[in-house]
Amino acid sequence: MTAPTNGAPPAPIPVAVLGATGAVGQTFIRLLVDHPWFVLTEVAASERSAGRPYAEAARWIGGDMPPAVAELDVLPCDATAVRAPIVFSALDASVAGEAEQTFARDGRLVLTNARNHRMDDDVPLVIPEVNGDHLALLDTQQARRAWHGGIVANGNCAAIVVALALAPLHRAFTLRRLFVTTLQAVSGAGYPGVPSLDILGNVIPYIGGGEEEKIEQEVRKMLGTREGAAVRAAAFGVSAQVNRVPVEHGHTACMAVEFERSPSPADAVAALREWRSPIADLALPSAPASPIVVLEADERPPQPRRDADRGRGMTVTVGRVRPDPLLDLRLVACGHNTVRGAAGASVLNAELLVALGRVRAQPPAGA
Repeated sequence: MTAPTNGAPPAPIPVAVLGATGAVGQTFIRLLVDHPWFVLTEVAASERSAGRPYAEAARWIGGDMPPAVAELDVLPCDATAVRAPIVFSALDASVAGEAEQTFARDGRLVLTNARNHRMDDDVPLVIPEVNGDHLALLDTQQARRAWHGGIVANGNCAAIVVALALAPLHRAFTLRRLFVTTLQAVSGAGYPGVPSLDILGNVIPYIGGGEEEKIEQEVRKMLGTREGAAVRAAAFGVSAQVNRVPVEHGHTACMAVEFERSPSPADAVAALREWRSPIADLALPSAPASPIVVLEADERPPQPRRDADRGRGMTVTVGRVRPDPLLDLRLVACGHNTVRGAAGASVLNAELLVALGRVRAQPPAGA
């Protein structure tokens, strides 16, 4: 990883949110209002929302809309209209791909929650505590694509929970095979999400958009190794099954894992507890004090209602670490899908970029 600077910027950096009226866009806004390093100066959305005050364009979900945001005019998702040097993208995948490239071409750093560029070989797919060194791919991306900006992606909401929970175990024992079944909250489907008569009292063992494939591919990239100008994906196999469940926030992942060096449950718990975040000393505003918390009592497993908000939604809770009769271990992980799994992940990525000195205060002149 590039040597860090002195941390906080000398003045708050202007930022914008694309797709600001949707559920993830609103989570970005909640996290950016009163942020010590960033100042939210622009919100952008679809043509039907552009030109209207945000208070009129957005159907705010939960609590009160921040007054400073309510007064902002919604801009079109256009690099000539939005001028902030850092752009957070909550755009739908149907429109995100080209829009994000346009902003990067225009000299901006795009922190995206969309899936479009996650598996591009020159786009960093980053969890700062796990693979912050992958941000070096920005140099390759800028050289290859001849632009001054860049795109940094965060992973799928469930893939982030899985990868963060497994990172210390992979480093210590080397994963060989992973079988994971996810129980995913309805907020992961956006707003209004899943129809109530489909989800109430029900479990839907299907989520569209290639959800299972995202987990199978992205976890291996995030736990992979940077080798010069590329990332070599981790070599373990992954089989994922996904389910939508009647939970508001918080994805749960039930895993069975095989390792190259078989650990006992006590060994695995010790590895999780002893693991130290490599960004702990950077004092990033969104970084939780404990990215992983381990619960050892079987009668107190990780649960969305009790654990999703841990660490302001940025901590993944791990528990029920026990032997598996076919592989080595079973474990359960739970994390907040719209914070650690979406908007909070992008904000933390941006903070790390600032700490590494990779953010310009303003767009390049003439961009």
